[in-house]
Amino acid sequence: MTPKRKQKLFVILGLVSLAAIAVGLTLYALRANINLFFSPVQIAQGDAPMERQIRAGGMVKEGSVSRDPESLDVEFTVTDYVDDLQVYYSGILPDLFREGQGVVVVGELQADGRLYADKVLARHDENYMPPEVAQALEEAGYSPADYQAKAAEVGKRLDEEGVPQASEY
Repeated sequence: MTPKRKQKLFVILGLVSLAAIAVGLTLYALRANINLFFSPVQIAQGDAPMERQIRAGGMVKEGSVSRDPESLDVEFTVTDYVDDLQVYYSGILPDLFREGQGVVVVGELQADGRLYADKVLARHDENYMPPEVAQALEEAGYSPADYQAKAAEVGKRLDEEGVPQASEY
């Protein structure tokens, strides 16, 4: 091999090595920022990763909201009417948050099966269902339309009973 060819080979190998390192670092950075969506059924089946940020969604189970009067800590249960997920959150809840309404929570699932949420996102009306929740319900063999009707029924019943919304606490 001539010295000129040897030099070209080293340059090409160096460029390929640098490109591989750049791709590896990019993939590593993107992996840390991805938070996948899981339904309570998928979490109960063990599909969700532990101690890594995920999104989980469903309906806030009636009678499950428990507030600490000394702080902003809130415990509630998210359900897809098949399985339940216990959620702990410390912060101010959205105005639209209430029992029987759909939510998406972002946080880390711990080994004890509880999700410690960093964010709670409430949907804007009983007819809307986040696409991730609808898809997860369909994959589990359930119709999102059934849950929308149930959410509307629960919302009407809570309104009639005078159950306050999060903004009224």
